[in-house]
Amino acid sequence: MDAPDIDDPFADLDLEKAIHLRWTLRDIKANRLTLSPVSDEDLAMLSERGLVALSDGLPTLTDAGQDAIG
Repeated sequence: MDAPDIDDPFADLDLEKAIHLRWTLRDIKANRLTLSPVSDEDLAMLSERGLVALSDGLPTLTDAGQDAIG
């Protein structure tokens, strides 16, 4: 396993799903949720991986989420 794979929270996913979730993180960061709503499945997956937390009912990026798209 390469070193970048260790830090990649999406290493176990197929490429298409990993790209989709990275764009979802970017949408959350940019507060584009009315234009690009997050599905419950994606939100659950991102929360389980520690990349998103709910704040006042809205998803926000954690430090790990910021690192995943940084």
